[in-house]
Amino acid sequence: MLDFRPRDPAVWQAVLALCRVVAEAGGRAHLVGGSVRDALLGLELVDFDVEVFGLESAALRTLIEKVHAVDFVGEAFGVFKLRRLPIDVSLPRRETKVGGGHRGFEIAADPAMSFEQAARRRDFTINAIAFDPLRGILIDPFAGVDDLRLLLLRHTSERFAEDPLRVLRGMQLVARFELTADPTTLELCAALDDADLAPERIFEEWRKLLVLGRRPGLGLRFLRAAAWAGRIPELAALIDCPQDPEWHPEGDVWIHTCHTLDAFAAARIGDPWEDLVVGLACLCHDLGKPATTRFADGRWRSLGHEDAGETPTRALLARMTSQRDLVDQVTPLVLHHLKPRQLFSARAGDAAVRRLARKVGRIDRLVRVARADAGGRPPLPIDDDEAGRWLLAQAERLQVAAAAPRPLVMGRHLVAHGMTPGPSFGPLLDRCYRAQLDGRFEDLEGGLAYLERLPARGAGASDRANETKLGPDPSPDHGNRPAPASPDRRR
Repeated sequence: MLDFRPRDPAVWQAVLALCRVVAEAGGRAHLVGGSVRDALLGLELVDFDVEVFGLESAALRTLIEKVHAVDFVGEAFGVFKLRRLPIDVSLPRRETKVGGGHRGFEIAADPAMSFEQAARRRDFTINAIAFDPLRGILIDPFAGVDDLRLLLLRHTSERFAEDPLRVLRGMQLVARFELTADPTTLELCAALDDADLAPERIFEEWRKLLVLGRRPGLGLRFLRAAAWAGRIPELAALIDCPQDPEWHPEGDVWIHTCHTLDAFAAARIGDPWEDLVVGLACLCHDLGKPATTRFADGRWRSLGHEDAGETPTRALLARMTSQRDLVDQVTPLVLHHLKPRQLFSARAGDAAVRRLARKVGRIDRLVRVARADAGGRPPLPIDDDEAGRWLLAQAERLQVAAAAPRPLVMGRHLVAHGMTPGPSFGPLLDRCYRAQLDGRFEDLEGGLAYLERLPARGAGASDRANETKLGPDPSPDHGNRPAPASPDRRR
């Protein structure tokens, strides 16, 4: 019998109870989709999809409620979600293509369908395997078990072409399970039109690529093999964009990005949000190189590619998601992904570290991006990241590793000191904050004392002269020849 290992044994007991009441009513309940695939791979299971045959929708809802409360009902489509349990229950459905896009279907539940008929609408053979937990048997009409053993990604039927999102689903499945795509499946993918895909559906597949993929770089390579990389202009521009072979023996910027994503995935921390932010930054970190790469003085250089990366990063992410907060957290990591080495080379002071924390939000994220970048240059060995360890140590000492410094002097403090709110507040508070970053005071008492010393409460010479000045980056991307005997400075 197939060994199911749910994270929560109580969930598995709920699945079995549901299957029993369905069988007692004359129906058949099968586990389908990802839970069966993952069980065959020996993975821990988090959620379950149960497909029920032989019962009408209303009768099925009554049976489900004998076992557990229903949280969501899509009764017209025969879809039910159990309350507070990761279990979805559905009837087999007939989907008839009546228009363009992923919404151009008429959907109707059909409990009289055979499993093979129902499975034909699934995307890939490895997701079209069912398991009957009461009888302990697998149902595999499209040889998905063999494909899983061979680590082969193969479409289930001609119905694959009905939803172009399946190309992106293939991308993340290839990355998660290190699969090889069947050539015929790649041909089908190349023929699909992505024009009608909704951003929220696109984003979910990219999220899975980055948060779950063992080797996200394989997912990008799948997109290229499926002729879809060219439909993402910011990524397509990376292909054949040259890099200096001394610093990047792995090849062009596209290849480097694939390796960087794999290095990122090998060091994920298991926090879905943090891994998503850092993963997207790794995906986008060199999007500025195509616009800045030039051959000069016998070398390929990409002067200013960090700043040039902001526009393509925001453009790419805007087509993926409407989460502005996510985009605003990713973009500074792209803009400053070389800063760990720059600050380390300059042995920058506390003010520079605080200012960097203000810009990127979390220095620990930035160090993760820089480490993945350095790890994306095989066959060069990965250095011991002295720069990242130094920067993290400084940031932790200053208590800014996981958050930007909060301003100590606030508007309410100005009011308490007898000032009237007005246009002068903004520049004055900004000046106090810059002085705080420079280390001129470390607590509110010191901040208020600094405020009192300001000529006319803010007039006079600017403090900007005290900001730390960084020297040029020693890498060829920044215009200076490297010191060849210093492996910890490789770019």
